[in-house]
Amino acid sequence: MSGNLHAPCLHRYAQTVARAGALLMAAPLGPTLANRQLLLPNHSQLRRIHSGYCCSAFRRTDPHRTPPLVRASCTRVAYLAKERSVAIEAVERASRVCQAVFKHLVTDETMVKKDKSPVTVADFSAQAVVNSILEKHFPGDPIVGEEDSKDLQGEEGRILREKVVELTNTATEHPLATDEVLRAIDRGQYAGGPKGRHWTLDPIDGTKGFLRGEQFAVCLALIIDGKVRLGVLGCPNLPWDMNKPDGERGILMVAAEGQGAFQRKLSAASEADETPIHVSGITNTSESSFCESVESGHSNHSDNANIARLLGITKPSVRMDSQCKYAAVARGDADIYLRLPTSATYVEKIWDHGAGNIVIREAGGMVSDIHGKPLDFSIGRTLSANKGVVAANASIFDAVIKAVQETLATKL
Repeated sequence: MSGNLHAPCLHRYAQTVARAGALLMAAPLGPTLANRQLLLPNHSQLRRIHSGYCCSAFRRTDPHRTPPLVRASCTRVAYLAKERSVAIEAVERASRVCQAVFKHLVTDETMVKKDKSPVTVADFSAQAVVNSILEKHFPGDPIVGEEDSKDLQGEEGRILREKVVELTNTATEHPLATDEVLRAIDRGQYAGGPKGRHWTLDPIDGTKGFLRGEQFAVCLALIIDGKVRLGVLGCPNLPWDMNKPDGERGILMVAAEGQGAFQRKLSAASEADETPIHVSGITNTSESSFCESVESGHSNHSDNANIARLLGITKPSVRMDSQCKYAAVARGDADIYLRLPTSATYVEKIWDHGAGNIVIREAGGMVSDIHGKPLDFSIGRTLSANKGVVAANASIFDAVIKAVQETLATKL
């Protein structure tokens, strides 16, 4: 790479530097003005950033999208650095709790009887672990979570409560008393909204996948002023390489606004073990494949089949539960994820899409509802302003939206 800036990259180079400065100055809990100025990269550091863009990110991302900030410590947006690290720790620990529950509590009899008690233990324990870690580092941040502790109260909830406390304490730095575990779970009752900071958590997304020993995810996202700024997906059963389904499993994906998307093994020791991910580079929908839910109740498979016909898709779908579908599209294992409305009244929850949404976008993809509107996380605990979800790479996204709208024309 020569020492001079390449002309085609100069505009984006300048745009990225400006974006880094703007985000630093806008940081609600960030450093002082003097410290912000110190965090901005110097000329030689910027030249290294530019070199990274020319050789990778610019070549692979949507040309209309602001390129991700390189993960060098000098350029990471300061007010997300700690959040990113803490979120990774929380999701990793919660994922290990879920693995322990499956190993010790899920049996063949459980699956035959469709007994959900093991996943209930895992749900509560994972939420307690994540919420207690967030409370330690960000005590003023509220949380929108899926669970509350009402089923753990009193004598009726004693046995389940004892299991939850025991499992939770296998993943905490210091043992938590019963009342501390219950209080941590109940920190997830925030109503959400358009202002300030809050986290949203799905402690186990993909209940049936979990019970089958297949795909499930621990999903955590940070929302600031109604926008998802950070997301972490823990996918304990997702293969590191989908071409080797029997190979090593356990993936953690992380994406922060403007910084790109990355994956690491669940067993990874540090950020140095992360590798960048990107959506597929296909430009023709006939070469694409769907990533669909295993459960037909989560999306209309017959509508999906018609959309596939309109797009000329002949490849078999990749089927899996949970926000692992977002992960699969984000790293190019599949090309399109559709969650089509199954009823006129169903409303999506923010915890079901927050982390996956930003992972896809930072991996170079696009996400909207079936009308092409961005998902609106500013309303509260639900995506009540949206219908359905469509995710794909930028090159084919418009074609996918057109096919979705044509298929659903009589239902919209």
